[in-house]
Amino acid sequence: MSNKLVVNGEPSFGRFSQPVGEINYLDYSYHSVMDKPLSNWRKRLKFNQFQFVGMMNPELVCGVAIVDLKYVSNAFVYLYDFKRKKLTECSFLSPLALGTSMPLTPDAGAASYQKSGCQFAMIADVESGQRQIAVQADQIKIQAILYPGRGYQPLRVCSRAGYNGWSYTQKAAGMPVEGEIRLGDDVYRLSPDTAFGSSDWSAGYMRRETSWNWACLSGLTETGEKVGLNLAAGVNETGVTENGLWLNGRLIDLGLATFEFQRKDPMRTWRISTTDGNLDLIFEPEGVRKEKIDMWLVASNFKQMFGRYSGEVKSGRKSYRLNGVPGFAEDHFARW
Repeated sequence: MSNKLVVNGEPSFGRFSQPVGEINYLDYSYHSVMDKPLSNWRKRLKFNQFQFVGMMNPELVCGVAIVDLKYVSNAFVYLYDFKRKKLTECSFLSPLALGTSMPLTPDAGAASYQKSGCQFAMIADVESGQRQIAVQADQIKIQAILYPGRGYQPLRVCSRAGYNGWSYTQKAAGMPVEGEIRLGDDVYRLSPDTAFGSSDWSAGYMRRETSWNWACLSGLTETGEKVGLNLAAGVNETGVTENGLWLNGRLIDLGLATFEFQRKDPMRTWRISTTDGNLDLIFEPEGVRKEKIDMWLVASNFKQMFGRYSGEVKSGRKSYRLNGVPGFAEDHFARW
């Protein structure tokens, strides 16, 4: 495919084994549901972007996000200490996405958010594939790098969204992490032997109202393989899915995902599996980061649980056991 996603006015759909250089959304021949062409300013207004990075080791789990919805932007960071069972979080909103910058290049450039009292940056290096995370928000300070390693295969997907939209997402999990997280006077060291991370780069003309479930983990199998997982249900399921398993950086496609949980009590045990029989996991939540935003044009009911995964994953005829691997499970409604 072209180095750009949109060619001759239309996005390329499917999974991509090679990097997509630019999400050139203004080249999209965007029409209303009544087939009226939309101007560039309306294209800009309707285009959404977000990035999320998760970092975890046996001691903690950390989440960092920058979200640009044009009407408003949001940045948040949280840290959960497994031993202390303590959650610390900071969240910020900016009208009209003031102080927010998002690149259109999934593998290069810097996403940033600045507001009085906080700074967020996610910097991607196209040569090495590394992602640098820098956060200063109240008492939380982060300096960390995610290392995919030679031969690592990200998951890249573009799928239809509603009648006239589309979504591009690029995911990676099970990447070693090095750096440190400071919480006041406490310092958490991230060593690439025990700390692993995930990244989510998503953009597009998404459904006006949408909801999804998402699962992600990063860590080690019982036999020491680096393992990562990304699963979703409710989004990116038209002709292609964003479901994948990483073993030592090698991407393995998975079937459709099934999430069994209790929405009114999401802190109870979840069961997550795939229709191809290659994944059957139990997720035990230990904490939750939740937020409700209702601003008329945009709204979000967000619940992101963090805890530990146990169970079995398969690649071909070989099975791998997971025992208490840290990760996330999410239930989210969005209007944007």
